[in-house]
Amino acid sequence: VQLQASGGGSVQAGGSLRLSCTASASIFSQSDMGWYRQAPGKQRELVARITGGGSTEYADSVKGRFTISRDNAKNTVTLQMNSLKPDDTAVYYCLAANFFRNYWGQGTLVTVSS
Repeated sequence: VQLQASGGGSVQAGGSLRLSCTASASIFSQSDMGWYRQAPGKQRELVARITGGGSTEYADSVKGRFTISRDNAKNTVTLQMNSLKPDDTAVYYCLAANFFRNYWGQGTLVTVSS
């Protein structure tokens, strides 16, 4: 497994969850990392991404609530999700993107109940 995601689960609205994704060193060091999500009946969409240099980008819907970070020593990218809303319910996917190809992790389900 090249990308291993963890941390999904169920939470009530207003709660928090943290997703983590660990990649092999050879992939992580060369890649921008991101989190995408796909809700039932909807297309996969960008949630947040972070470059190798630490620049970040967020979907408007999560700005101010989610924080993406990367630990280059542990080859791990983390998505801290606060103030969760029912609309955040989706399967979340980790992505490693570099010059050669994209690598997708297995999805992890986040369910937010009202």
